[in-house]
Formats: sequence, structure tokens, C-alpha cells
Amino acid sequence: MQPLVSVVIPVYNSEATIEDTLDSVIKQTYKNIEIILVDDGSKDRSNEIMQNYIKNHPNNQIKLITKENGGVSSSRNKGIDESTGDFISFLDSDDQWDYNKIETQIDVFYNHSYVDCLGTNMNGEKFKRLFGFKFERLTQVTPRMMLMKNFLCIQTVLVKRNVIQDIGYFYEDQDNEDSNIIIRIAQKYNCYLLNESYVKYIPNISGVSSRMWEMEKGELKNVQMAVKMKMISPFEYPFFTGFSLLKFFRRWIVSFMFRIWKK
Repeated sequence: MQPLVSVVIPVYNSEATIEDTLDSVIKQTYKNIEIILVDDGSKDRSNEIMQNYIKNHPNNQIKLITKENGGVSSSRNKGIDESTGDFISFLDSDDQWDYNKIETQIDVFYNHSYVDCLGTNMNGEKFKRLFGFKFERLTQVTPRMMLMKNFLCIQTVLVKRNVIQDIGYFYEDQDNEDSNIIIRIAQKYNCYLLNESYVKYIPNISGVSSRMWEMEKGELKNVQMAVKMKMISPFEYPFFTGFSLLKFFRRWIVSFMFRIWKK
């Protein structure tokens, strides 16, 4: 029998996108899926839309949980607690999957038993090289690589349940919690990138720019964590910190130019 895959979807004020997101899950070619919707205190019609969606799709395993607003990490953690699958995946309420995403990832797990956590690319992206390192179709991602770039975005990841239970849940007190949990997984388990695109990610540039420094502080915390957990040495700390700040300034400039362009 096919293993059950739990899809955790945190939702906050997503009335315009949640139906398309759900459609991309229930139309997966892989069918043994349960969906855990966590409404994080939405103030729009998201909850009503999700209730109607569940009624209109009685043959699908969809559970709706409503909680007070506590942020995306608390919603994902709640969804993990409510899930029962052998594998857990995460999807944001304004993003979409290609219909063969889960089936393709499950095939990789079957054919490569050493894989514990598997992500994919997004928006047609394909990696070729990083500082001379060559990417294959299936490429292992280390904590060091995650500190350089978030190669395993949470919307793409499929991970074994026992891995999450061992590593622990999302940190609820910092931004960049997505990469944080992958870094912790990659230290102990085998994380791989399937170098093919199966996710449509819609960035909210205006929303991200308003909390850009908080996200950067979260990334800097990840570097500090990497030193404490001996993923990198104290001598490498200045390099990874400086590289992170350079990325921050680049993002800030792009965001600034976007705001100018909108005007």
C-alpha cells in the first residue's frame, strides 16, 4: 500500500488563493494524501471558503483546524501534531504544486532508501554550479550549503515523519524558521535536492520588505546556531555572517527598486 502523505497548509487571509492551492493538492497523481488546513485566525472569508471546499470534496481527506493567530510556524507545528502520514509536506496557501510532485518525490524515496528529506526547485529554476560545485539531478544538501542559500524551500519539501519527530518542530520565535529546520535536519539526516521544478511560488515582495530585517536577524541566528552545533567552525563565522549581510543588502536594494517602480 502507498504510504500516507500529510500536507500541512497554514492559512491566513488567503481567500483569493486557497482554492487554487487546494486544487493543486487534490489533483496530484499520487492519491494517498491527507490535507491539514490550519486557519491562523483569518479575518477574511478564508475559513468559509475552506469549509465549503471540504463539503464539495467529500472523497478527499481534508481536516480544517481553527486557531488564534500565532504565526506560520505555530500553524505548521499544529498541523504536524494533527497529521498521521508516514511523510509530511508543507505548502503555503498562495502557492501551488505541479500535479506529479508528490508521486515523483515518493519514487525517489523508493529508489534511494538513504534519502530522508527531499526538496525540489520552484518556478522553473535549475541549479548548475555553486562556487565550482556541480549539481546533479539528485544532489545532497548540507548545512553549509543551506547557510549559503536556501536550496530546500519548505514549500517543496517532503520529509519522513520520524525525522521531524526526532529533530523537533519549527521554532516559533524567529523569522527564517523554514531554513532553520532544514539546517537542523541536514546536520543529522540525508537531505537531497531533486534538481527539477515542481512548485509555483508567488513571492509577496511588498509584504516581505516590511519585515526584511527581522528575516535577516533570523538568518544570522541560523549562523550562530551552526557554530554552536559545530556545523561550522568559529573561524568561519565571520565569513558566513558577512555573506548573509551581503545577501540582505542585495534583497533590500531589489525591494527598494521595486517600490520605486510601483510608484
